[in-house]
Amino acid sequence: MNIRRLSGTERYFDILIYAVLILWGAFIIFPLLYILMTSFATEKDYLTRGFFIIPREWTWDAYLYLLANDSFTKSFMNAVIITVVGTTISISATTLMAYGLSKKWLKGRNVFNFMVVFTMLFSGGLIPTYLVIKEFGMIDTFWSLWLPGAVAPFYLIVMRSFFSSIPFELEESARVDGCGEWRMFFSIMLPLSKASIATFVLFYMVGYWNTYFSALIYLNDSGMWPLQVFLRQILVLNQSLDESATLMQQEIVYTPGAKMAAIVVSALPMMVIYPFLQKHFNKGMLLGSLKG
Repeated sequence: MNIRRLSGTERYFDILIYAVLILWGAFIIFPLLYILMTSFATEKDYLTRGFFIIPREWTWDAYLYLLANDSFTKSFMNAVIITVVGTTISISATTLMAYGLSKKWLKGRNVFNFMVVFTMLFSGGLIPTYLVIKEFGMIDTFWSLWLPGAVAPFYLIVMRSFFSSIPFELEESARVDGCGEWRMFFSIMLPLSKASIATFVLFYMVGYWNTYFSALIYLNDSGMWPLQVFLRQILVLNQSLDESATLMQQEIVYTPGAKMAAIVVSALPMMVIYPFLQKHFNKGMLLGSLKG
């Protein structure tokens, strides 16, 4: 194999690129490493040393404290329910609607497509949306988080473009063999679109897992708040969920280790799931965006 020798300018350019990448990687990795290590450090270590990467004394106390905290376990379970059910609703609605809008014979197809693009560019605003959700009786229910954003217009357009790119001859041959519309969707279209679906499942999961602002607006019951709101309580306000609802009779101070452990636990599920979906990520985005 012939290896082309780099000229002096090219060598300096490569060194510059590697230096920038290493520096940028350090900016990203060190804060994450600091958070992870602080969660395993004692409070004495944190107060005496300030910034450190390796703790002098290792302890699981912060994680044990969180597991024994009812507010944390409740908010974690709320986040799991919101993410699992919300992702199921969103990916089902997106794929079904995208498949329907990809059919040229669908009456009113252009009107529906216009409505999708219009809602992507313009929204009703916070107060009108709140009033609509209130009129439908969804305040203090998880439906207020699931239904208003069930279908993301951009994801819908990409999925619709992918379904439109599938050769018509494939559908025609399936219909000749007696394939109906539902069987066409579940037996032919869905297997072909596994990469795109896996990609958007990841996007929806991350979105629902990080639900914060909507939960603060639509969920008044602190027992229904997801994990991100719990993080806000202990990181910004330094109080528990139950206390915030009762105007805090007695202050509970979370240690720095407990705060960092809460951040680690909140990020861990997505970090575990991502490698399983990562192999579909690039392929899924390319498949849908080629004609978009």
